[in-house]
Amino acid sequence: MGSVHDLPVIDFSSSGTTEWNSVKSQVQEALEEFGCFKALFNKIPQDQLQATYKAVEELFDLPVQTKMLNYSPYPTHGYLGRLPAAPLYESLGFENAIIPEEAEKLTNILWPQGNPNFSKTIQAFSVSVSELEQLVKTMIVQSLGLEKYKDEIMNSTNYLLKVVKYDVPKTGEKNIGMVSHEDRNLMTILHQNNDGLEIQTKTGEWIRVKTSPDSFFVLTGESLEAWTNGRVQPAPHRVMMTGSSEPRYSIALFSFFKAGYKFQAPEELVDKEHPLLYKPFDFGEFLSFSGSQMRSISNITLKTYCGL
Repeated sequence: MGSVHDLPVIDFSSSGTTEWNSVKSQVQEALEEFGCFKALFNKIPQDQLQATYKAVEELFDLPVQTKMLNYSPYPTHGYLGRLPAAPLYESLGFENAIIPEEAEKLTNILWPQGNPNFSKTIQAFSVSVSELEQLVKTMIVQSLGLEKYKDEIMNSTNYLLKVVKYDVPKTGEKNIGMVSHEDRNLMTILHQNNDGLEIQTKTGEWIRVKTSPDSFFVLTGESLEAWTNGRVQPAPHRVMMTGSSEPRYSIALFSFFKAGYKFQAPEELVDKEHPLLYKPFDFGEFLSFSGSQMRSISNITLKTYCGL
């Protein structure tokens, strides 16, 4: 178990140019030091959060055969349950859940009779969290002096909402909820109802971060590292169910470049001191490649796929 600690806490509730520049500086410093931070974000009222978690619990109560209808050719985007490396883990993914029609279509796969309350709940949550993702992404682009690329990167982004349940380990069972990994996407905005998330610092120490009802964890992924040519690096993280007496739920919005969009680091970020780290690549093609290798948490990373 990692030591109890906390990440930098950044408040996104302020407005105005002075506050924007202050928050932007905090984001830059936190990402340089940790690759992630804790965000205070007041766009989602507590009653909406509670309703979202209630909907998530309802989802996981469905029979396994029904949950398996949540299929995606991309690894980890559909239903995953009881992985060999993480037997306490179970998840479902909803692609493009920010779009009402997509949220409803995905919901109707699991509830053929329809469940408008569920689709509206996950769609509203996804839209609210995507606002935070776009704020952070804008601040990163501005900090790097790449504002001319803002519209391109925004218009080339898709979202995946993933809901996760971690069971309480039985006697003698390992307490690993999810093994150490780095996300491959651009950015992950995570909310959890209980502690369990651990972050590895640059010194190699594992810290167990504290959660609170109004906090979201912002974690960068390998795609953002590739696009920024190493200026922003993701933090390894894991989930440990140490001391848990009840299941843990988390809800995460993943952003990634759309399939068909071949991207590379802007030329402004490539020089003698910062040689190009990744070949140009299509994230959709990468997901298909990694899916053909194994349908689980794979050791196929962006670095092994297209690193230089």
